[in-house]
Amino acid sequence: MGEMNSAFIVAAIGLGLMIGLSGSGSAIGLVISGSSAMGSLKKRPEAFGALLVASILPSTQGIYGFVGYFIYSDLVTPDISMFNASLVLGAGLMLGIVALVSAIYQGKICASSASAIGSGHEVLGQGLVFGALPEFYAILALVASILLKNLAQ
Repeated sequence: MGEMNSAFIVAAIGLGLMIGLSGSGSAIGLVISGSSAMGSLKKRPEAFGALLVASILPSTQGIYGFVGYFIYSDLVTPDISMFNASLVLGAGLMLGIVALVSAIYQGKICASSASAIGSGHEVLGQGLVFGALPEFYAILALVASILLKNLAQ
């Protein structure tokens, strides 16, 4: 009974990390990009649409964490094996950490794009391309976590 409870706790921690880290990364990235967008909006109020698009990109990593949560939540039952619990923990750490870091750095790229837009440069397209680069690694972590579930017994 002790091992079963321990496995359940390990798996629940994995789900928590998946959601908590990815959501935190998105929140931090959005603050970074949104703060810059607000400063630029004061200079160029007519650029609101471009600044909004430039600043919302870091929100997607939090969504990936929720997708991972829904993919793994069916494994987390009171009778989960320690092996499956370890898979959930590993997936949670992998997806959570990659989403956290990529969202923060994506926020920095988006902030630079918003700053350039505020200075009168029409660089929304280029900024989105550069902003998509860290996003790619969050997508890879999500795909890897999906593939990792195939090892569940």
